[in-house]
Amino acid sequence: INVLKGEMAVVGPRPLPMDEAKTDTKLQRLRMTVKPGLTCLWQVSGRTEIPYEEWLQLDVFYIRNQSLRLDLEIVLRTIPAVLSMRGAY
Repeated sequence: INVLKGEMAVVGPRPLPMDEAKTDTKLQRLRMTVKPGLTCLWQVSGRTEIPYEEWLQLDVFYIRNQSLRLDLEIVLRTIPAVLSMRGAY
């Protein structure tokens, strides 16, 4: 529903946990320049197996390299990533 309302994108940085969202860093501000997404590079790259700083770097890579091709690649990688449950809580 949030995607339909325009509040979120299909692909984009995942919303941060509340304790992390409270910190104000250059990377955090950069992440706030785009809409949060339902899926992202972090989700298809191992999720919780990835350290927080690497998560932010994946978001920065996405923000700086946004394209339809990258979005399609992430969407196509999302289904196997979710089904494998790799890095899931």
